[in-house]
Amino acid sequence: MRRTWVLPALLVLCGAAAATGPALRGGTGTAVVYLLLFVLLAGVCSPLVFPRSLGAAQARARGAADGRPVVYWRPGCTYCLRLRLRLGRRARQVYWVNIWRDGAGAAQVRAVNDGNETVPTVFVAERPYTNPDPRWLREQLTSRS
Repeated sequence: MRRTWVLPALLVLCGAAAATGPALRGGTGTAVVYLLLFVLLAGVCSPLVFPRSLGAAQARARGAADGRPVVYWRPGCTYCLRLRLRLGRRARQVYWVNIWRDGAGAAQVRAVNDGNETVPTVFVAERPYTNPDPRWLREQLTSRS
């Protein structure tokens, strides 16, 4: 769990460091802007942006029962973030598995990606798709509704 918060914590620390210089020179407004930008970036890179993650076994079982896609992701992954943001509200219709929190999920991703933990890996009807186009996934969600 700690590993998922390393990047956001580093971004907040970098923001504090970047804001220190302007704050010491009397540029309070600039310091606040720096700090807010880094905090916003840390929030985007954190697990908070993603819907609640399930375990791989639970997500696969639910996906098999109702036909929803399962997305394997990890915090700090820009492609995962792009997928999440482009799905918008529809992201809640997908089951998310954080591979840094679930060893079985990481193993499943490695099994379909030649031993690499390439994310996002999406399973639709038990078929894997590595880093699919968000538009394609939205269409899959629309066709299942």
